[in-house]
Amino acid sequence: MFLDSLMGFFSTDVAMDLGTANTLVFVKGRGIVLNEPSVVAVDRATGRVRAVGSDAKLMLGRTPDEISAVRPLKDGVIADFELTEDLMREFIHRVQKHKFLVRPRIIICVPSGITEVEKRAVVDSAERAGAREVLLVPEPIAAAIGVGLPVDTPTGNMVVDIGGGTTEIAVIALNGIVTKTSIRTGGDEMDEAIMNYAKKAYNMLIGEQTAERIKIEIGSAFPLPEEMDMEIKGRDLVRGIPRTLRVSSVEIRESLQEPIGQIVNALRECLERTPPELAADIVDRGIFMTGGGALLRGLDMLLREVTNLNIRVAQDPLTCVVLGAGKILEQIEDFEKVILSGHKD
Repeated sequence: MFLDSLMGFFSTDVAMDLGTANTLVFVKGRGIVLNEPSVVAVDRATGRVRAVGSDAKLMLGRTPDEISAVRPLKDGVIADFELTEDLMREFIHRVQKHKFLVRPRIIICVPSGITEVEKRAVVDSAERAGAREVLLVPEPIAAAIGVGLPVDTPTGNMVVDIGGGTTEIAVIALNGIVTKTSIRTGGDEMDEAIMNYAKKAYNMLIGEQTAERIKIEIGSAFPLPEEMDMEIKGRDLVRGIPRTLRVSSVEIRESLQEPIGQIVNALRECLERTPPELAADIVDRGIFMTGGGALLRGLDMLLREVTNLNIRVAQDPLTCVVLGAGKILEQIEDFEKVILSGHKD
């Protein structure tokens, strides 16, 4: 017990938003110190990790046979246990500086629809990566705290958190989730929809990173005041040679209809199940959007049109979840009720 408290005194406690697309790390007293893609590059023959984060992402879709660059998280949960462990170990090592012997306490944000088995996988991976104690927090609550909403009051707060692998929609009151909808649709599905569109409409194969760039540069959910276009490069499926073509924001908007439609339906479903008193609060306070998907042009306008409610995009949607987890870490006694579960050696 004494040793444990001594380790706690020397360690750097961290909060981690372990996302499908990016992992962000918040260190107590220092703020956000790391924001890297959740990608690991491994040597197939030896199993040795070659790169993690930004360096590994540059290798996606470009590696020779002996190197494999993969994203170990799928739909917000662990798809590859060992690689997730490698990813977390590397990130913990980077933020711990030279403290090799001390093990940190870690708060990890997880989807609200996570199963017990998936929870266990996250806790085990974090412990094996070097954590002393692992606490889990639902992403929508962390996002709401990060935005600065009063989650401990009886007033209803609604958050739509659109990440890479999941979209979390929740109504929060009195430190808990009253109604929630968690769907495994997010930025990745939007990228996939763009890739499929290029394949069907133009017989052209484009990579994940190209699709993501198209989404960021000209993607939209609502007609733009001025439509845009951009040049894209890929491989012609008929002739098998590289080619270039121009696509417009109108075409990309059409290709994104299905994943965006799923997010709209999930929001409707969550609103339908909200108790009337809390629904009245949401009419007054509006709905907050967080996560990278909230940056898609016109998505707030589309949701405003569908729900007739005030939709606000958080100031920095990408960091809301990890900032919320950081606040929980710094005031852990005040936020005890929002922690899902944890495990202590």
